[in-house]
Parts: sequence; C-alpha cells; structure tokens
Amino acid sequence: MTILRIRGGDLDLVEYEFNSFHPGENINTCGYEGSYNLKISQNPIRTKAPGRIHLTVLDMNRFAPGHPGGGGIGFAIDVYAEVEVLCIQTEFKIDYSRPAIINHFLTVFSKTIGYTGGFSVTAKDHDYKHVGLGSTSTILTALAFAVNKAVGDPLSIDQLRILIGNNYVEETEEGMIAYGFETGVGPAVSSRGGMGILGDNLTVVHQHAFAENSNVHIVIPPSSISSAGEEEFSLLMNKARTLDYRDRELKSYIVMMDFIPALNKGDLKKMGDALWEMEFRGSKRAEIEHHSFELYQYMHKLRKEGLEFVGMSSVGPSIAVITSKKEEELAKILRPLNLEIAVSTKVNNIGVIYL
Repeated sequence: MTILRIRGGDLDLVEYEFNSFHPGENINTCGYEGSYNLKISQNPIRTKAPGRIHLTVLDMNRFAPGHPGGGGIGFAIDVYAEVEVLCIQTEFKIDYSRPAIINHFLTVFSKTIGYTGGFSVTAKDHDYKHVGLGSTSTILTALAFAVNKAVGDPLSIDQLRILIGNNYVEETEEGMIAYGFETGVGPAVSSRGGMGILGDNLTVVHQHAFAENSNVHIVIPPSSISSAGEEEFSLLMNKARTLDYRDRELKSYIVMMDFIPALNKGDLKKMGDALWEMEFRGSKRAEIEHHSFELYQYMHKLRKEGLEFVGMSSVGPSIAVITSKKEEELAKILRPLNLEIAVSTKVNNIGVIYL
C-alpha cells in the first residue's frame, strides 16, 4: 500500500493511505438505488462523447480521492470517445484497453438500477491519456449514456454524472483501481457541451455555449514530469492546497465578476484575460510550476502574439489555445518555440450524441 503525506500548513500533516481495490468494490449508489421500470434494448447502443479541457480547480482543499468536489471550470472539445453497448444475459464482456474502470462503473450502474443481466462493451477513447484532455472522464460519460439508453433511460443526465463523480477511479499497474481526483467538470461538459462552471459537490453553477466561431488548438510541450499517479497526488494535496488557501477567494471573485459575464456576452478576449489572471493564482500556479517555469514562458509568448485565450488544461502539460487564427497561422507562431500543434479542433457545444 502506498502511503502519501499531505501538508496543508505548518501544523497540518496527515498521511493518506492510497488503497487500490478490485473493480466492483467500494461503490456508491448516491441514494439513487431503487426499483426502475427497465426496458431492455435488443440492439446495440452507440454513443460518442466529446473530450474536455479542464482550465482550473477553484479550491483544492474541497476534494480528495474518493471525495469529489473542489469546483472548477472547463469546456468540451471535438475530440471523441466512442462506446458500443449490448445487453447480454450475464457477465461483463469488455473490449477496451482499460477494462477495470469500465467494469467498475458497470457494477455501480447495475446495482443502482437493479439490473441483473450483463453488458458487452466495446470502447475506444481519444488516445491522449494523462495530458489534460480527460480521457477517463470522457470514456465513462460515453459509457454511462450508452448503458442507460440500453435499459430504457432510467436515470437522468445529472444522476449519471453524479454517479460517475462519486465512483471516479483510475486504473493501477496491477489491473486494479484507485480513487482519482474529480471536480465533475468533465462529465458535465461532455454530457451537454459548452463551457461549464462547477461549485463544490459536483454542482453545476453555470453552463453556456462557448466560442462557436473560433478554433481550438492543443499544444503539448515536452515535459518529463508525470501528470498521473503518485506525483499528481503529491502536487495536488500539498503545494496546490496551500496556494488555494491563499487565493481561492480571489479566484472565485474573478469567475463570478469577470469570467461568467464575459462568457454570456461571448467576449473571448475578456474571458482569456480573466483566465490568464487565474493561471498565476492558487493551485493553477502549482500545476504549471510542476512542469517548469518554461511553461509560463511558452504561454506568455503565445499571449504576446495576440492569441485571445491561452490556458493549461488540468495538471498539464497540454496548453489550450482558442483563437480565430487557423492551424497554419498558429504553426508559424509555434515554430520559433520548437512547439507543434497536437490537435486542431473546435469547441463542442452539443455534448453526447447517439450514433
């Protein structure tokens, strides 16, 4: 068992036992468990869910593995995970590179709605893992919608995302699972599209269509620092928590007084200015410095070139650029920095679709 230390202040040092467990253990039905009128589909159900950019957590002190929350901001992008589900008599048959996380959610969902049959699942994610594009939350959202439709839609969209958030896990090297960090931003924006602002306990504070006529370019700078596992845990539960003690009020003020009004007006530049201020505040600063100060240099130079919206996603190192500039124009800007565009796409304002 890995035991990791959390320091929240000079007199605040605790140890967190980072337990791994088998899929199907430690499940949380969130009070939704009951008797549902299921209508089992005889046909396979296919879904496609957009990935997400997670711009910032609002307060790292309000979440931990197994305890979702913390608030956050993010938006959906046209990079997709796809899932096909078929109801079968027994067992879970899973064709996916990370079967443990699929198995776990299927168990959670089945217990919640009282389903005693099995599922055959084929899943494919967007292939950008642990670089800030939400591979795990996206595949779980696509899966949740597919299995829900396959048995007659007994749960609402909000119930599905809350189930995901309270049972959010990542796979371990041994094929087991462990609780991960979850603000709820990923399932919220993947479900309905657009930009989402969440408060604590997975509460959607505001959601709105975003940057419909702009381009989204994802740049992944070189980094030898891991954005997953023990290194992510140590970062988020130590330096990031300390900085959010200091800056969480300011971050929340910027969101309420600048970011949301600009979002509603469709003012991309003002949103970018508000986000840039938050890049230097609290946990976001810890996440960027986790990779090196060179990330700030990259982002500053992109801002100096007049790009409207520049921000690092999640714990990085992916940088999301939202601009009217096309791929070729940005490539010229990136060339002197020895950077390349990894993905050029659009903001997704639709959410999950059925194929």
